[in-house]
Amino acid sequence: MSDKIKPHHRSRKAMLYVRQSSPHQVLRNEESTRLQYGMRKRLLDFGWRQIEVIDDDLGKSAAESDRRPGFERMVADVCMGNVGAVAARELSRFARNSKDWQQLIEVCRVVDTVLIDHETVYDPRLGNDRLLLGLKGTLNEYELDILRLRSVEARREKARRGELIVTAPVGYVKTADCRLEMDADTRVQEAIRLIFRKTLELGAARQVLLWMIEHSIDVPVRHYGPLGSEVVWRRPTYHNIISILENPAYAGIYAYGKSEAVVALEGGVARKKMRRKPKEQWLALLPDRHEAYIARADFERVQEMMVKNSQSFRSTAPGAAKKGSALLTGIMRCARCGKKLSVRYSGTKRTVPRYHCDRGMLDNGEPKCISVGALDVDDAISAEVLRVVAPAAVEAALSAGREAHAKQDDAVRALELELEAARYGAQKAWKQYDVSDPENRHVAGELERRWNSALERVREIELRIDREHQQLAETRPPAPEVLADLA
Repeated sequence: MSDKIKPHHRSRKAMLYVRQSSPHQVLRNEESTRLQYGMRKRLLDFGWRQIEVIDDDLGKSAAESDRRPGFERMVADVCMGNVGAVAARELSRFARNSKDWQQLIEVCRVVDTVLIDHETVYDPRLGNDRLLLGLKGTLNEYELDILRLRSVEARREKARRGELIVTAPVGYVKTADCRLEMDADTRVQEAIRLIFRKTLELGAARQVLLWMIEHSIDVPVRHYGPLGSEVVWRRPTYHNIISILENPAYAGIYAYGKSEAVVALEGGVARKKMRRKPKEQWLALLPDRHEAYIARADFERVQEMMVKNSQSFRSTAPGAAKKGSALLTGIMRCARCGKKLSVRYSGTKRTVPRYHCDRGMLDNGEPKCISVGALDVDDAISAEVLRVVAPAAVEAALSAGREAHAKQDDAVRALELELEAARYGAQKAWKQYDVSDPENRHVAGELERRWNSALERVREIELRIDREHQQLAETRPPAPEVLADLA
């Protein structure tokens, strides 16, 4: 029995704080959790009968308190003067940063609350105990920094060798020896290749998205559920397309350290945000580490294309094609300030374009630079372009026809792969229904419903393929001699 524990301490309740740093430790390190809960017996031996266990923070780090509701509730209860002792298996369970640790000590000193671990009792009103608690808090914080530093350095060294693979991007699987291999599903492979092929053809990620939505083509997405990681097929989004196009792994390149955490104060609270680092600052960039979906030169072309599609008025590139009828959007520049001319549409239906520049007024308070109607300018440029390309009109028409035909071929191929997967699903559903007991009406009825749903899915895809074939036949480009006769 410690002489630091007085009757007025026992007259108030004791609080036992239980914490593990991560969900993994909660699941795997059960002995540590058991020992922490065992501190309840020590409090009973000291004479407390009213003991409250605070275990809200299981699986949460003590490096910060704003995400630990249990710790905040304990400190608030101590401030009210309702607590005679706060206990933990080790003092490091309370806090791993000086701010929270010193706050807890100061509050306990003011309201006369003792701190208890598995070794001794600390009275923060005593100078020696307060000094010892301060040293232990500093050591706890330093220990966390050392553990974090060792872990980070080990990860970085492994990444520099190209052996650190946290998650495999969709289209790849992680092998036992920490390598990336292509997904064995040919439908997944073809979907990834189709996205890159269409980007090189259409010149913009959003155009690829619109084309895939137009033809009802789904994309593979990695989903993390109760059964772990799996590939599911969903309607494409802009984020799906961009995440594939920007990932160097699809060019056979191992890259690590592409982003970093940046801490900023927001409302007096430190918040972590992820920032994309320039390519020159990446920790590891190792080419030819695994099988690629796209040649490295083509991948670099895609990256340059995406940079040129920037809509910023400061960009030197024209940018991706915009909406509206204006022909020279993003191409014309102001002779006075050098910025891109903007386009405004007027008229009752907002269809009459006008080029203008007001960057001088917005940036420097100067008069507006220029404003000119777009119809006459576009007509003059159009006439000149048609004059230049007139000798190659037939070849241009044939080339456009071939490209349109190839686009539809890609759509048909993607739908045929989807049909194969749907037929496999229908066959699997039929086998489950076939082996079921017909007497068990509830199970048999549900399996029959799934089988019928799979068959309907197959029929739906077959109808889509028939429509694509019909459209393919209707848009087949005419023979060159027909166009020559027309010319």
